[in-house]
Amino acid sequence: MTIRYLALFATLSLAACTSAPTRYYTLVPGENASQASTRTAAAGFQFEMQPVRIPVQVDQPQVVVRESNGALAILETERWSAPLADEFHDSLSAEMERKLGIRDLAGLPKAPGVAILSLQTDVRRFDTVPGQYALIDVVWSISRRNEGDARRSLTCSSVIRQSAGAGVQSVVLAHQQAIATLATTIAGTAQRFAQGTGVGCP
Repeated sequence: MTIRYLALFATLSLAACTSAPTRYYTLVPGENASQASTRTAAAGFQFEMQPVRIPVQVDQPQVVVRESNGALAILETERWSAPLADEFHDSLSAEMERKLGIRDLAGLPKAPGVAILSLQTDVRRFDTVPGQYALIDVVWSISRRNEGDARRSLTCSSVIRQSAGAGVQSVVLAHQQAIATLATTIAGTAQRFAQGTGVGCP
């Protein structure tokens, strides 16, 4: 009986040792020299980004991919380094900072007398299809407030689809590129919006 238990323990130990390692991914891109050189002049307002809403179907510790038959598959050993809503928020915030040339001051003291532009983001779809594409469908709202002025707001939507390779890492990079494209759209609109009242959605 003892030999049988030892054999079972050895088998389970071997299976644990040979199981696939867990890999962690982030949507926050690293900064390289070319990105640093493309920073724009500081915008004439203060910026703050609100928390991001993510669909519950994909808001999991594991990467969730969409299959051709309409099913969703949870990849147990492919995980996000932080909650997906935080990953999306931090990635978009970093891209907005780069494109506006100013810091995200959410939760930080603001300078008096300088307009504050706030960004609210609602991700309606976050599709990950290895070997095909990464897609984000986002409703975003920007609002501007300043002492003595009426608050103004604008709500728009963007659907961005980025081609992706077969591996999970390739799809994650495609999502990073999609978020960067979204930030370019929002930043351009925000700068025009902050200067006047006649700006519409792109």
